[in-house]
This record gives sequence, C-alpha cells and structure tokens, in this order.
Amino acid sequence: MATSLKIDDALKSRVQRLAAQRRRSAHWIMLEAIQQYVEREEARESFTQEALASWAAYKETGRHLSGQEVRTWLNTWGTADESAVPECHK
Repeated sequence: MATSLKIDDALKSRVQRLAAQRRRSAHWIMLEAIQQYVEREEARESFTQEALASWAAYKETGRHLSGQEVRTWLNTWGTADESAVPECHK
C-alpha cells in the first residue's frame, strides 16, 4: 500500500542525514521508525488493558497479593528454594 507522508524540511534533512550515516534509504529509516513506534504503542496499550482488567478483577473479588508477598516469591527465583506462585487472598 502506498502512503504519502508530508514532513517539514528540517525533519526531511535529519532523515536523509541519518539514512546516509546508516547506509540505508530514507524510505527504510521512515518505515523502521513507524514500525517501532506502532509496536511500542501496541505494547503500551496491551499493558494498559491488562492493568485495567486486573483492577476490575480486584474490585470484583478483592483477591490480591501484597507487594511484599510478590517480592518474597520473586527472591526465590533461580534458587534451590524456588517456590510456586503464591495464592491470592482477600
């Protein structure tokens, strides 16, 4: 799909300079920038939705782990005493 993108002269110069330094085309630089931006924003949105779902579940059930309980569990990772995920409680 062909898409037109209008950028100001200053940004165009920066893209062209970076492209030359990287021995890539300006087109490649812009595609890479857009792809990285979209992936980052999708990950951010996924994290936000997961957090909202967790908050809704907590409000509905009251089940949780305290920060200290999580830290204690995480501190066992990679040790001979590595423990399973603790059970949530009210």
